[in-house]
Amino acid sequence: MFGIRTIHDDRRQADRLAIAEVQGIMRKQFPGLSEEEVAGLPDILRDPLKYRFRSLLFVAEDPRGGVRGFAILRHAPDLNFCYLDLISAAPGKRGGGIGSALYQVIREEARSMGALGLFFECLPDDPALSPDPAVRKENEDRLAFYERFGARPIAGTAYETPLDPGGSDPPYLVLDPLEQPRPLGRDVARRIVRAILERKYGSICPPAYVDMVVESFHDNPVELRPYRYGRGPNRPRSARASQPAPQRILLAVNEKHEIHHVRERGYVESPVRIRNILQELLPTGLFQQVHPRQHGEAYITAVHDPAYVRYLRRAGELVGDGKSIYPYTFPIRNQAKPPKDLPLRAGYYCIDTFTPINRNAYLAARGAVNCTLTLASALLEGQPLAYALVRPPGHHAERRSFGGFCYFNSAAVAAEQLARRGKVAMLDVDYHHGNGQQDIFYARSDVLTISLHGPPRTTYPYFSGFRDERGSGSGKGFNLNLPLEEGASFAAYRHALDEALRRIARFQPRFLVLCLGLDTAKGDPTGSFTFQARDYQRLGATIGALRLRTLIVQEGGYNTRSLGINARHFFTGLHSAYFDKDTVERPAQETSRARRRTP
Repeated sequence: MFGIRTIHDDRRQADRLAIAEVQGIMRKQFPGLSEEEVAGLPDILRDPLKYRFRSLLFVAEDPRGGVRGFAILRHAPDLNFCYLDLISAAPGKRGGGIGSALYQVIREEARSMGALGLFFECLPDDPALSPDPAVRKENEDRLAFYERFGARPIAGTAYETPLDPGGSDPPYLVLDPLEQPRPLGRDVARRIVRAILERKYGSICPPAYVDMVVESFHDNPVELRPYRYGRGPNRPRSARASQPAPQRILLAVNEKHEIHHVRERGYVESPVRIRNILQELLPTGLFQQVHPRQHGEAYITAVHDPAYVRYLRRAGELVGDGKSIYPYTFPIRNQAKPPKDLPLRAGYYCIDTFTPINRNAYLAARGAVNCTLTLASALLEGQPLAYALVRPPGHHAERRSFGGFCYFNSAAVAAEQLARRGKVAMLDVDYHHGNGQQDIFYARSDVLTISLHGPPRTTYPYFSGFRDERGSGSGKGFNLNLPLEEGASFAAYRHALDEALRRIARFQPRFLVLCLGLDTAKGDPTGSFTFQARDYQRLGATIGALRLRTLIVQEGGYNTRSLGINARHFFTGLHSAYFDKDTVERPAQETSRARRRTP
């Protein structure tokens, strides 16, 4: 008996032990791999941007946790294909169904992503290419195995041309179409083959060789070799996802949000908010959930004062279980000299009296940041839409202060990373002013910050959000506040929204970070606007029509009776408008040269 599980990175001790066992299998079963390639497995898993593939490790484990086999799957979201890098049973474990089980799991994973196909290499069964009969027999068995799933070599190409003239057993490129209803077009195939050769073999394949192989794909659509070892696939078809993965919204939920539960009366920022939203969203079939990856504190200190981050961590460690620190003294006259005692210093870093520090505030806020950074990486890889369903919220957290239930500005942390690859527009549609990102990016021109909100003089945070706050220095003109009157209807709101979208269009950003507050709803205890469910559908459709790569980050929204319903209507409108085309426009392929990678 064995089970199969997925490993995303090496942050957990159990995963590190499994990866070490996999590396041992790699050394024995693939002697042609260099020690650098074997040792680099953890780095491949944790750093998709470096290798331009999102890599997943699947391990087949016995009841005692011993690894009996593994497979490494690479996913290229920008071109929407999957590549099976390695698959193997452990030495002495062949024949137990491990390889077949692993491959079926790989297929299902690729299908769930909506991949155009699953590609991999297989050694040839042609005597002219594989002269050794014993080696050729193993190649034949392997190709016969994959034929049972419908996977066959792509015919009529020069992919199997040896790099070294006279070399034996150059690999075929095999395609498993995954029951896609349409055959693979030539131009798409060429882009995929170029990506495989440059991303996986860029260090050993000369550009002229890559061009030669790519241009050898002439058939349109591509042709697969006729079945040679049987009648083709003979397997039950599994149910398809309700939406193809490229048209699904990537969803990351802050798994640590429930540890931060302040039970004082009137504290509306509670865990039930997340549960209510999930209950409405998951049945729609519009989402594909991913596990958030851990990220270091350096990502946070890129937008927050390191001293503030250290304080929040230390103060939380010193607070007893079930207790909270509330600020009550605020040193507005001398911020250069913080009080000695940590409880007193809360006011040095906080902007209000109702946002506490407790043992779990720092940890929960870190979890929210992990979600937004994980999804920012997916956007950089080509994912069109992503949603970070997180609490605590973050848009009131400034560079060196917290407040409004917010500790780390998780949207700004993600925007900072996205801005390294192109201009970013941040649009805040929460009822309250997005003072956090305004403060963080106020003097910058590469991040446009826009906030639509209630009247600043009567609405938290009270001291910011006025129309004349437009930025400073090189950021002058790159901050736009659009305050509305109390009780505003969606019709009045729509005029301000149109102005915001026109400003975004002039800015021509590469990415959009949307701070989604649902506290604009009628009956929300923290706001006065009167939005209803149909208004959120219109809001989503208006933003979706921009068709920018968009990260949505959950901010406010505290009327738990309507919260989930309003979220569902927003995302229904967003998804429909974004993909409402005869042919879905996927983000253009990155043109930057792939980094050096061992074969």
